[in-house]
This record gives sequence, structure tokens and C-alpha cells, in this order.
Amino acid sequence: MLSSSESASPASLLIDNQQPGRPAPLALYAITIFFSAFLLFQIEPVIAKMVLPWFGGSAAVWTTCLLFFQVALLGGYLYAHLLVRRLGTNRRVWLHVALLAASLLLLPAIPNPAWKPLGDADPGLRILGLLTVTLGLPYFLLSATSPLLQAWYARTHHSTMPYRLFALSNAGSMLALLSYPVLAEPLLTTRMQALSWSAGYVVFVVLCGWVAWTARRGVARQQDFEPASEDAPKPGWRLHLMWLALAACASTLLLAVTNHLTQNVASIPFLWILPLAIYLLTFILCFEGRGWYRRGVFLRLAAVALAAMAYAMGEDFQNLGVRALIPVFVGGLFCCAMVSHGELALSKPGARYLTSFYLTIATGGAIGGVLVGLVAPHLFNGYFELQLAMVWCAVMMVAVMRPIAAGETTWLWIGSIAATLALAGYLGYEMWQFRTGSRLLVRNFYGALRVQDEGDGVIEASIRKLTHGTINHGEEFLDAGRLMQPTTYYGYNSGIGIALREAALKLGMRVGVIGLGTGTLAAYGRGGDTYRFYEINPMVIRVAKTEFHFVPDSKANVEIVLGDARLSLEREPPQNYDVLAVDAFSSDSIPVHLLTREAFALYFRHLRPGGVLAVHVSNKHLNLAPVVALAAESLGKRAVVIDTNDEDDNAVFGATWVMVSDRASFFEYPFIRSAASEPKRSAGLRMWTDDYSNLFQILK
Repeated sequence: MLSSSESASPASLLIDNQQPGRPAPLALYAITIFFSAFLLFQIEPVIAKMVLPWFGGSAAVWTTCLLFFQVALLGGYLYAHLLVRRLGTNRRVWLHVALLAASLLLLPAIPNPAWKPLGDADPGLRILGLLTVTLGLPYFLLSATSPLLQAWYARTHHSTMPYRLFALSNAGSMLALLSYPVLAEPLLTTRMQALSWSAGYVVFVVLCGWVAWTARRGVARQQDFEPASEDAPKPGWRLHLMWLALAACASTLLLAVTNHLTQNVASIPFLWILPLAIYLLTFILCFEGRGWYRRGVFLRLAAVALAAMAYAMGEDFQNLGVRALIPVFVGGLFCCAMVSHGELALSKPGARYLTSFYLTIATGGAIGGVLVGLVAPHLFNGYFELQLAMVWCAVMMVAVMRPIAAGETTWLWIGSIAATLALAGYLGYEMWQFRTGSRLLVRNFYGALRVQDEGDGVIEASIRKLTHGTINHGEEFLDAGRLMQPTTYYGYNSGIGIALREAALKLGMRVGVIGLGTGTLAAYGRGGDTYRFYEINPMVIRVAKTEFHFVPDSKANVEIVLGDARLSLEREPPQNYDVLAVDAFSSDSIPVHLLTREAFALYFRHLRPGGVLAVHVSNKHLNLAPVVALAAESLGKRAVVIDTNDEDDNAVFGATWVMVSDRASFFEYPFIRSAASEPKRSAGLRMWTDDYSNLFQILK
């Protein structure tokens, strides 16, 4: 355990109070640990952003990356534990230095384009393989640095204070995450971010090698020393099990909250980083010498947070938008993670057992990653892991209260059990309602799809609806006379509806559509027309063909290409489309790689001269129209915005489409001229390219 004298500020870690002859100053350990943690977490958003376009911009890309990071962290902690426990000092130093040198061969940390998917490969396994080959050994060694150097410091300096270095490590991680969206992402291209990180890693190898060598030199003067807490009791299996459960609970909640936000807002680094930064903050507060965790206070706050999150998961609350959703779920994560990590800090062992302690925590973190990243998509047919993580958190709160529940506090423990049962019952009922109200529930790497029938018993008004996450991705009337009537964002007066009517002046038109959904646009098809859809999710294709009528009953020739649209278009010869519609939403966010200048150049390669590009930018959280306008302007094209309102009787939603073309007659078409407006400029907005994008600037 840490003594009360170790409550000095983190700055005191840089003061070297050692006796003469010790192998290396504390400042060198502190700097190396801090810098390694910074690099460890700085590369996470960098590498994820680089591979995100290759896999359709799916939010699951980040979840899979987090799974890799957590498993690699576990590997690093296991390596540190075995190195300290099984090898002598000379052998462990030489092995570690050799691995550090070998890791330099993998630089720079830029993924090989050969890993781009072909359309039929398992995305999750491919991402894990890509990350292992690109980043495996450097990330593994960075992960091992904090526990390894803490153990070396404790042994060579006769110190019991290495847990303060753990707090410093988390502070470095936090700085890396917070600096990314405000410094690295806005100022540097993605490639420059990766190159800068690689240069920083070379500096780390030098620092870590220096620490290892001085540790070896120090041991030459004195025998390898077990820390001063040698007489501390050895943790039993029950305590290890509690550590494992607490760490896994917090990790599962982190990934589940991240999934919920990125599926329903946008798969962007800002929303990847925020929950992870909050998660790390709780580690810092709990393991910093002063120990900010107060059990009574945070147990109550966590109980309130769980109730708020449970309420916020209702459909009515979803309409309040990002400014309400983010504080509720991120705040809930903070309170619950404070309980989990606070209890870990209260029960941490003596410094002699620190590598075992960290290994158990890392194992719990990896379990959370596996549960959310691998098990949940195959086990569940909907996004239910957040509800289960919340119940798990409530159960752990009851478990940590049990030892202190005696006498006058027993009633509080009994009340917490009742509250946990109530939470489980409420969330279970909500999940049961969700399942029983669905015609079809399916899920894979790209998300969860739900098909349901709605109506008041009047067949003329009844509809069948497809949702991805919580976002509507298409509807059709169940009335046989209205089956092929365009609905939702694709009504006759919408931007794409007007564009297709204008193009229909020509017989045998060719239309390309990026994103299938229910296939509503196929309703516009006539005999002799060709509608070619690009869809990355094979499950969406099956649903569109079997649950809805737009594709199978279209009069046009309907073609469907499986795979990411950009990769497919890059491989195809020019298609000479009259109209190309970009409507590829992942839940409520459009994949960024479909809005870059390079993407627009590719679109116009596939449009005939004078063709029209229609980009759907309806979004509750992001102002995408200025991004499209900048890309159009860079290619010498004109862009106009068409906003339309709801038409409840026709199941048509208000929609925003940006129409791009270089043909003057298109903009003179009466319906275009009367409905279009010029896109508003966004001050300071920089044009997006494949190497640069910043969604933080366009949050509404």
C-alpha cells in the first residue's frame, strides 16, 4: 500500500532524492514512462483514422481498434510480469533492448494499402491483422513500459512509490488524447501525424534503452532487490477475481458507451477520444497520491448516473441531440468508472506484487474489449451490451458495499440490491419491448438492423421501417397501391427527387447510388433505366431484397455492388452516370472518406459530362453542406442546397441535399431554380482531403 507521505503533487516525481550510487534518477524513469504513455495513446486515433476509410467509415472500426489496443496492453503487461519474475536482471535488460531495436524496423507506422478489403473478407479479423503487422511490436513495448519501469524502479531504488508513476503514466495518456483533436488533427495531415509519431518513437527507444542500461549498471553495484513492501500479504484469488471483475466492468462500459455515441452521432476521433479520456481521468484521480475517490460520494453519484443513462436510452430522449446525449453518457461513464477504479486503488497490493496487479487489470480490460468487440456482434442481434454493462456496474457496486454493510448501514446495502433489481427489470423490459416490436433484428460488424411494422390498424397509413441503430434508413407503405411510392428522404420534392425528374427527360438514364438502405430510389426506375447501388453491408442487401419491394419490384434494371463504394468505384471503368447519389450513412453519420476532394474527383470520373452529383447531408449533429461546397468549388463545379420539409401523409421527412454539377441548364430547371439556395460558408473551414478532415469544426 502507499503511505500517507506519498501524497505530494505529481511534480514531485521529477525531484531526485536518491542516495549516491543509485543507478538512474527518478526523473529519467518519470520522463520515459510519461512519454511512452503519450505515444501509446497518441497513435490510437491516428492509426484508426488512417484505416477508417478502408472499412466504410463504420463506427465498429474504432471498437475493433480498441480491442486490439486492450489485448496488446495485456500482452505488454504479461511480458513485464514474466520479465520481472522469471529472468535475471542482465537477461531481462538484454532482451528488452533487443526488442526495442527490432521494433524500429516496423517504422514508419503507416498501414500498407494491400490490407484494403476486397468486399468479402471479415472486417474485424482484417483490422486486427492490419494493426498487428503495422503496429504490433512498438505498441506491445510501449504497453509494457509503465509496469516494467515501475518494477525496475521499485527494485533498484528500494521504493514503494511506483503507483505514483502509474498516475503519471495515465496523465501522459490523457495529454495525448486531449491534444489530438485540438492540435494534431487540425494542424497536421494524417500522414504527417504518423511520421511525427514515428520520430517520437525513436526518441522513446533511446530513452527506454538508457533506463534499461542504467538499471543493469545499478544492479552490478547491488543485488536485485525486492521492494520494501516485501512483507505485504500476498493477494488471494478472491481479491484477484474482484480486480478482474472491476476492470472488466469499467472496460465494457467504456466500449459500450463509445459504441452508443459513435453509432448515433458520428464515427469521429472526437467522440472516440472523449470517453477514453474520461476513463483515463478516473485512473489518474484514483491512483494519484491524494486518492480523490470517496466511496460514499461516488457510489451515490454512480447510482444517479445509471438511472439517467437508462432513461436517456429511450427513443424520446434521442431527439434532444448531441448536447444532451454526450453529457449524460460520458458523465455516467465517469461516475461508474470512478467506482471501479477507486475500488481497485483502495485494494492495490504492495509494490512487490504490482506487475501481478497490473496484469489482472489489463486482463479485465481485454475481457471488456472482447465482449463488446467480438462477442456482442455475434451473440446479440441488437445493441444490448450497454444495458448489460450498466447492470453489471450496479452489481459491482452492491459487491463493494457488502463488506461495509453492517449495523446501521445494512439498510443501505439492501436498498442498493433493490435498486439494482429495479434497474435490471427496467432495462430488461425495454429490451423485451424492442425485440417483440420488431419484425426482424440482425447485426454484424457494420451495425444492427431492425425492421418493424407501424400503424394504427389502417392499412393505408401502415408502414414498414428499417432502422440502423436508432436512425431511420427507409420506409415503405404496406398498402399495395402505395408500395412503390418514394418515402423518407427521397420524396418527389426532395433534392434527389427533383434531380431524377430532371434527368428523366432523357430515356434510358443511368443512376448510381452509394448506399442501399431499403432501395427507395429504385422506385423512380423506368423500363430501360439502370440503377446501380453500392453497399458495403451484405445484411442490408438481404433485407432490401426480402423485406421491402423497391428493389425487387423496380421497373429498372437494378444492380448491386457489394463493398465499400470508393474502393469499388476505383476498380471500375467509368460508368457514365446521369445522376450519382451519395447516401451512405453509417447510423446517423456519413463516412468521412466519401466527402473528400479525392472522392469528388472520383465521382465526376464516373459521371457523364454535365451529370449531377447529389449528396445527402441531413444530419442532427453535423453541418456537412459547407464541406461539400468546398470540394465542389475546388473542382470547378457549382453547388446548391435543397432543403425540404416533412410531408406526414406521404411518410416523407425533411431532408437536405447538396446538388453539384457544371451544367448550367440543370440549375435553370424550374424545380431546381425555385427550391435551391446557395450553401452557407463556414469561417475557417479547410477543405477535406484523404489526408485531412476535422469534424470537430462542423459540430452543430
